[in-house]
Amino acid sequence: MSQNLPEVWLRGPLPAVPPLLQPVAHALLQAREEVAKIMADFPAARLAERPLGLASVGFHLRHLAGVLDRTFTYARGAALSETQLTYLATEGQPPTHPGAAQELVQLFNEQVDKALAQLEVTPETSLPEWRGVGRAQLPSTVIGLLVHAAEHTTRHVGQLLVTVRLVMNYQ
Repeated sequence: MSQNLPEVWLRGPLPAVPPLLQPVAHALLQAREEVAKIMADFPAARLAERPLGLASVGFHLRHLAGVLDRTFTYARGAALSETQLTYLATEGQPPTHPGAAQELVQLFNEQVDKALAQLEVTPETSLPEWRGVGRAQLPSTVIGLLVHAAEHTTRHVGQLLVTVRLVMNYQ
């Protein structure tokens, strides 16, 4: 992200995204830019560190990708696959091999791309439709899931920022 660019939401509408879903798309794109900046020089060997007992940097990166995948799956009206359930069960076990940090950033980027593609084909008329969440089929709507995905993503990006600073500055 260039230092001279305003935040994503101030750069104008995304032509392919329906108007009511612009805030969701803007939030996801902003999160992607911030994650890239935060993680630019983060050492993979430190992905599993838990300063002050906080969730690790690796957890936040894995969770960012996983929660987008899951919430957008529910928004489509689908159930989670075994692969998604396995991923969920292992989010707290980040890899630490060389290159792992950038692999996790790339996984998040790919998930943002998938989410944007889904937003582009989501009819605004479907936004109030009921969607069940999880095995208990807790009640939500398409718009509820999409907004939650954006909000949850931005919350974890903030937590990621703090955790990265703790790991890097307080050894």
